[in-house]
Amino acid sequence: MAPSHVELRDRLAELVAIPSVSADPAHAPDVEEAARWVAERIRAAGGEAEVLPWNGGRPLVAGEIRASRRPEAAPTVLCYAHFDVQPPDPLDLWETPPFELAERDGWLYARGVADDKAHLFMLVEAARQLAAAGELPVNVRFALDSEEEVGGQSVVEWVAGDERGADAAIVLDGDMVRRDVPTFYTALRGLCYFHVRVRTGERDLHSGLFGGAALNATHALVQALSALLPRDGRLPEPLRAGIAPPTAEELESWRALTSGADVLAEAGARAADAAAEDEFYVRTWAEPSVDVNGVAGGSPDLVKTVLPVEARANVSIRIVPGQEASAVSAALERLLREAAPEGADVEVELRSHGEPAHVPVDAPAIALAREAFEEVLGNPSALIRVGGSIPVAAALVARGIPAIITGIATRDANMHSPNERFPAEYLTRGVEALRATYLRLGELGG
Repeated sequence: MAPSHVELRDRLAELVAIPSVSADPAHAPDVEEAARWVAERIRAAGGEAEVLPWNGGRPLVAGEIRASRRPEAAPTVLCYAHFDVQPPDPLDLWETPPFELAERDGWLYARGVADDKAHLFMLVEAARQLAAAGELPVNVRFALDSEEEVGGQSVVEWVAGDERGADAAIVLDGDMVRRDVPTFYTALRGLCYFHVRVRTGERDLHSGLFGGAALNATHALVQALSALLPRDGRLPEPLRAGIAPPTAEELESWRALTSGADVLAEAGARAADAAAEDEFYVRTWAEPSVDVNGVAGGSPDLVKTVLPVEARANVSIRIVPGQEASAVSAALERLLREAAPEGADVEVELRSHGEPAHVPVDAPAIALAREAFEEVLGNPSALIRVGGSIPVAAALVARGIPAIITGIATRDANMHSPNERFPAEYLTRGVEALRATYLRLGELGG
């Protein structure tokens, strides 16, 4: 008998309660604890699992639950999700504690519940249920990492070096275009994340004595960053080089989706310019984008009349299929240096990167997964691009492994924001969809 919703929820709550914030070194022990919890969950399902401290850094969990019959001849499915989460701040905006799973009004609330712990939990649970019934037709391998939120490369390196491979992969780290509409990703943007530092002298200076004559590091940083920003909705051409534009068929299909105006309004966002609403999907799925994610310099809170000697920024660029992280990174650094005023020292550090991915959708594995999700959720599936980045996707494509990239979260999940949430009913329905997917993927061996 399958576990009840309450039983599944309470087990998921154990994982959610571990504050596995990968970006904060103070939470490194929590990340390790989450890895151990995940590995033990796979073992409790009758599988094998080990925690790998990848290159001495954050842990990666590799494991397998073998097929119920003739595993040596059964198809193999490689599953990916991540167990690290974003920082929960600002804490005062949460209605309930971020690491206590709360159910109310049909939603499960907690940091990481939608991105990506519920997904990870369901991947393991679906395999566990089938294995317990002696009905698992595929070998289910797991490569689960703890640094997706910081752009780490551990799972990418693991996939590249894995000699065994798989007949198909499931990457469960996404959402649906609309509730109950199974959504499969055909392309994802990559990501390059930089730390930029500008220095303009030896020390802070009195603005009354030196203002207007000496370089101000904050001014210099702003001037340099301005060279990266879009004009009329498009980045400077050096940052757009190589893009593979969407097909006419893709553009036509995007017109049937929720309007950009509605998407922005639902998120409480304001359009970047007059054309942003009409071009929403082109800009977020098929064009690169630059964002200044944080700036520090001088004293923004106290009255302190100085010329800051140092200013810093975190900057990211999302890149699209057809582009390469190394080429775009070099172009971005060149634009920054060329735009900075003479005399300013500019340091640019590439903190993390991931390549974009374009997924062939004619693979039998993807067709089988679409059938399974459509059966459980009751609606035809959608094939879309997505603006987010999942580093492992490009690694799987490079290995020639058909990648089923999907998710069971919803667009209004508040991912990376306070009050992150996941539809409560999808905890059981998601397990059902994955059970159906594993069963159908057993046909790959036929």
